[in-house]
Amino acid sequence: MKAEAWLFSGVAVFFAVTGGVYLRYADDPAGIAALAVSFLMSALIAAFLWRQFRRDGYRPEDRGDAQVREAADRRFSFPARSYAPVVSAVGTALVGLGVVQGLWLALIGFGVLVPGVFGFVFRPGADREGGA
Repeated sequence: MKAEAWLFSGVAVFFAVTGGVYLRYADDPAGIAALAVSFLMSALIAAFLWRQFRRDGYRPEDRGDAQVREAADRRFSFPARSYAPVVSAVGTALVGLGVVQGLWLALIGFGVLVPGVFGFVFRPGADREGGA
């Protein structure tokens, strides 16, 4: 997690510096808003990754002497036959297209997105495995 945290911290700093320069020399409110939102989103991800690193420490992927079996007890793993990521991605894409094409497509997208989110939240077997 530490490498990813550094990466997103660098992205956040880039957007902060770029946004500051753009704010100084440009009069475009849309560009300023886009750079500000980009900074906030990357800073949020960086903060989450730093928090996870402080809480969990190095992952097996981060260490050179790790064994394959150490990564077997991952907290955020989904079964190989989980359809929740695919259903959520399709629903999100339909909602995004619905914003452009019309309300009817966005409503269909929300109808597809809700089961995908429920699949993530209420994953079958999560309580029996002692998982997250």
